[in-house]
Amino acid sequence: MRILFVAAEASPLAKVGGMGDVVGALPKVLRAMGHDVRVFMPYYGFLPDKLEIPSEPIWWGTAMYQKFAVYETRLPKSDVPLYLFGHPSFMPRRVYYGEDEEWRFTLFSNGAAEFTWNYWKPNVIHCHDWHTAMIPVWMNETPDVKTIFTIHNLAYQGPWRWFLERITWCPWYMEGHNVMASAVQFADEVTTVSPTYAEQIQTAAYGETLEGLLSFVSGKLSGVLNGIDVESYNPETDRFIVENYNADTVERRKANKVALQEELGLVVDSGVFLVGMVSRLVEQKGLDLVIQIMDQFLSYTDAQLVVLGTGDRYYETQMWQMASRYPGRMSSHILFNEALSRRIYSGCDTLIMPSRFEPCGISQMLAMRYGCVPIVRRTGGLVDTVFYNDPMNEAGTGYCFDRYEPMDFLTAMIRALEAYRYKDQWRKLQQRGMWQNFSWEKSAYEYIKIYNRVLGNPDEGKPTEPSQTSGVKV
Repeated sequence: MRILFVAAEASPLAKVGGMGDVVGALPKVLRAMGHDVRVFMPYYGFLPDKLEIPSEPIWWGTAMYQKFAVYETRLPKSDVPLYLFGHPSFMPRRVYYGEDEEWRFTLFSNGAAEFTWNYWKPNVIHCHDWHTAMIPVWMNETPDVKTIFTIHNLAYQGPWRWFLERITWCPWYMEGHNVMASAVQFADEVTTVSPTYAEQIQTAAYGETLEGLLSFVSGKLSGVLNGIDVESYNPETDRFIVENYNADTVERRKANKVALQEELGLVVDSGVFLVGMVSRLVEQKGLDLVIQIMDQFLSYTDAQLVVLGTGDRYYETQMWQMASRYPGRMSSHILFNEALSRRIYSGCDTLIMPSRFEPCGISQMLAMRYGCVPIVRRTGGLVDTVFYNDPMNEAGTGYCFDRYEPMDFLTAMIRALEAYRYKDQWRKLQQRGMWQNFSWEKSAYEYIKIYNRVLGNPDEGKPTEPSQTSGVKV
């Protein structure tokens, strides 16, 4: 199959959220399975700092009365062709934001459509979030090109119809009040990044006003759980951590904990309960719950807290202020630092994710990969990846709570703190998390089924399971 991924992000070149992880990893796996997979993304101003880009474009095109260029290179550490959409609107050293955000991503979508019509024609275009949502609408007139539309976060739905009619071509048959609604109607298949989120967005609580439409198209709506790069995120070989280990030598994590405490200015004590949070600091991630209960938790325990991430100024300020009240016990780092995030996963005892909603979530899977026990709210992809700890039956991988309430979150935190006192049981809990199989191969098999379905190809059946990876029981 010829498959073109069109997206605003692709890790490690441009990554803001989980979309970057998907587009940066899934094409590599699909290409290794024998498919001709390529990626189309904007040529951001910072990309020349990260990879070699030819000075001459491979193709020139026109969209929305704008001339653009397309440059060809490769995704880092792969043979996946990467097409970069070159236009001055993407030259600033940022991915999102700016007054022209809706206009420039509509231009990007239009450019991708022109590229497929005139230069390289795939069998399937895999579109990601509202930035590419007009492509399924335009491709409705090209029946030999099928479209898959993946919703990474339904809260961001893109420009309204009235704005689109002023800046680009809206076909006579187009329906929907914004680009997200239109993509849901015209894509051949709609996916989300976890099975539970696919069900939840059909309800008023999570549907962001599109629940009726999503219920109507439920026959072509499915959820495919994201994976993680188990080769890059491998505690046995990770060069960013102090001490390497695997599930059988998990006790060696203690060296990483002590090193993390020293690095962040915390009181060095390998026996203290060390809590981590690696997240965008926005309402979706449950920051209001953290603010409401963490003072109480830190006041009545000897636990320590590490926060890493950026987001809304209000939540950033709250984290700074809380850290100032607990010197030596709380450390807030308002920045994006990939290496530090790995050291947090490998050094903390638990990772908190009290999300209001969570389409999939990557951090909880990375945490378990490193033997860091997650504490999560049961929503979206967190339901599909983290299961209640049951020490009596030696089952489960973390601690969960259901209601979005401060006391429910605090109760889960205290339960984890109490369980941490029983070292043998805690070690088994860590190992169960490390043995989980979150490889991208599992997700790739599911997407291949979807591609074959929209193309009318016969179901090839489920391939054999991926081979065992180091430190992971499959």
